[in-house]
Amino acid sequence: MDALFGVPLPALMGQLVIGLVNGCFYALLSLGLAVIFGLLGVVNFVHGALYMVGALLAWAGMAQLGISYWLALLLAPAAVALGAVAFERTLLSRLYRLDHLYGLLLTFGLALLLEGAVTNAVGSSGLPYPAPEALQGGLDLGFMVLPAYRAWVVVAALALCAATWLLIEKTRLGAMLRAGTENPRLLGAFGLNVPRLVTGSYAAGAALAALAGVLAAPLTQVSPHMGSNLLIVVFAVVVIGGMGSVLGAIVTGLGLGVVEGLSKVYYPPFASTVVFAVMVLVLLTRPAGLFGRQA
Repeated sequence: MDALFGVPLPALMGQLVIGLVNGCFYALLSLGLAVIFGLLGVVNFVHGALYMVGALLAWAGMAQLGISYWLALLLAPAAVALGAVAFERTLLSRLYRLDHLYGLLLTFGLALLLEGAVTNAVGSSGLPYPAPEALQGGLDLGFMVLPAYRAWVVVAALALCAATWLLIEKTRLGAMLRAGTENPRLLGAFGLNVPRLVTGSYAAGAALAALAGVLAAPLTQVSPHMGSNLLIVVFAVVVIGGMGSVLGAIVTGLGLGVVEGLSKVYYPPFASTVVFAVMVLVLLTRPAGLFGRQA
């Protein structure tokens, strides 16, 4: 069988692979959002800007300091995490007792400041960031040649998602994080430093966004608005999976990436809106999301 519903199998499988790659970025970004919302209850609108900053730091490290891609995978998320700690301790922590709208407005304002600063510094045009030499070339799968770097992105993203889920669901630290989402006062009564736990969670979510940015840099040009272009889709993924659900963020991100890839084959005009159509259907039938807990 050379075609499925009128679409040649090589074209179909190629789009599925591209959809899986996009789904990996959706999963990584929505994972960071889910971690932050789950413990802090903050709708983190600066998340897309942190994704962009991670990619920009990788580019700047290469252009100015000769830092390799592999080292940037460690340094850029670490730098963004340190900045996130400073932001959470000095500004965001003051808003936890207030309405969620205040946190949303603060993070949205910071996102605009970061995008504006980067635009003034490097301009609005894209900056090229080459894939490392070890990941150039392609893998012959028979039905298509898969670029080695895209294969690396899929493997790295799936490994990160699995490690994060295992950390939260199967370790003592994860148990404390889950307890903190339910009753932080009770957790503090047992002698645990809840503010430090909250700060660490925010920094970890920010680091995941920056790491996704470094992974994305060789696939798309680094630009000030690369994060804002993804953020609305990622928020839709989080809503569909269930706000605060780590497993929901991972499964929904990967699944919707594949669905988006299939829609580009069978009905391209629907590709840009399929995620939001799914979100509407899920909210109508299960308002808490596919993996969220019903009130």
